[in-house]
Amino acid sequence: MNPPPNQLRAILTGASSGIGKATALAFAKAGINLALVSRSLDKLEAVAEAVRAVGVEAQVYPLDLAQVEIVQAKLKAIAEEFGPIDFLVNNAGIGYTNLLSQTSLADWQQVINLNLTSVFQCIQGVLPQMRQRHQGTIINVASIAAHQAFPEWGVYSVSKASIIALSKTLAVEERTNGIRVMTISPGAVNTPIWDTDTVQADFNREAMLTPELVARSILHAALLPQQATIEEITIMPSGGAL
Repeated sequence: MNPPPNQLRAILTGASSGIGKATALAFAKAGINLALVSRSLDKLEAVAEAVRAVGVEAQVYPLDLAQVEIVQAKLKAIAEEFGPIDFLVNNAGIGYTNLLSQTSLADWQQVINLNLTSVFQCIQGVLPQMRQRHQGTIINVASIAAHQAFPEWGVYSVSKASIIALSKTLAVEERTNGIRVMTISPGAVNTPIWDTDTVQADFNREAMLTPELVARSILHAALLPQQATIEEITIMPSGGAL
């Protein structure tokens, strides 16, 4: 049986804006207590305040997940302090556009480190506690770019396709330990990623998914009865890929 909603606890990365912020609020309204992880302390505090106003517990943990060598230890410490952890939602990531022929090794490594390696390290930080309790759900946010090639999105696509492979392998390895692993692959979502220096793209943002729609899918996957799992949800704007 699942514990009562007011006892459920989640770690959410990339929680300060976009999909992460929307997911924090959706989880809070479902009665799930939250450990919020992101780089920006000020933005995290604002999200935490909104979460607490709903009536659940929220703690903030400023962490640059690009520093992959410290992520596993930091997540383990968060799980020990805030736990026991029922859900880990790996949402943090970076967008990047460039032709593969013009992508530097440094840029390639930056995207792979944040979008893939940090997720691997977050998982390793939380997994021992979930194994000990013989329960837990890990939800990894990928992208439609994991399934469909888009010009100039090469390294981003590679990082997100790798998330799906990571999720599928982990699901097979950990199901006997009572741990579920799921992937959410959204199409274009209207988030601040489109305003970052590493993304050069001009799409109609009004035609994109909202972060709230994606958050609703993440919450639905998380709250499935323990005897059921969703391997992957692909959620697209009704107009298709932009």
